[in-house]
Amino acid sequence: MSADEIVTMGYIGAPFGVRGWVHVYADTEHPDSLLDYPVWYLGKAGQWNAYRVEASELHTKSIVAKLEGVADRDIAAHLRNCQVGVPRNELPEPSEGEYYWSDLVGLEVSNVAGESLGKVVELLQTGANDVLVVHDGQTERLLPFVASVVLAVDMPARRIQVDWGLDY
Repeated sequence: MSADEIVTMGYIGAPFGVRGWVHVYADTEHPDSLLDYPVWYLGKAGQWNAYRVEASELHTKSIVAKLEGVADRDIAAHLRNCQVGVPRNELPEPSEGEYYWSDLVGLEVSNVAGESLGKVVELLQTGANDVLVVHDGQTERLLPFVASVVLAVDMPARRIQVDWGLDY
């Protein structure tokens, strides 16, 4: 599958135990929603490989999963920091005003004065709200993803308009 066909839903953490289980940190509203998908695509730098989920358990801050073909701790360790994705065509369409994080990454961000703030490079989840991490090549800006800051998301134009100054 190509990178455009996969939506990133989390990432692999450290191995869990010695029999090939891994910690999985979901970037979803409800971490257990990742368990709705029997096959996950793991990848780095846009190279994806399919893994069937053999078993899984929900833990307090993560999921632990046993993936087909991952038989020991050494193999599990090689998967650390891989992104976890699922095919876009298996996901429900987001509601109006909702977005998959992976769809926001790469969008150009400009303010109401028409000044470019850079591109979204990642999103962070905080207790209060999600945060856009925006880079312009030299400066990193952290913008809260709230209605008072994010005024418009134009997916076809791949742009986000914000109420945020260059000097914030």
